Amino acid sequence: MIKCEMGHSYKVAQLAADTIEELSELHSTSGQYDLLGKFYLESDQDTGLFVTEKLQTIPGVKDTYTLITFNAFVSSRG
Repeated sequence: MIKCEMGHSYKVAQLAADTIEELSELHSTSGQYDLLGKFYLESDQDTGLFVTEKLQTIPGVKDTYTLITFNAFVSSRG
């Protein structure tokens, strides 16, 4: 999750979409954070380094909140 400087969320989103190849999805949100991003990292890739070097260095990013997921579940209903 990414919190942006006031008035910068669309610029941050576009820059992230254009420059971060690990980005799968990026959504604008309402509430405490402005953007919700889904990134796929290689198993040997350092998550902390990715966040601090690729996300937090984007101009207009004020704060980040990282959640690491483990499994994706889907319905078994036909």
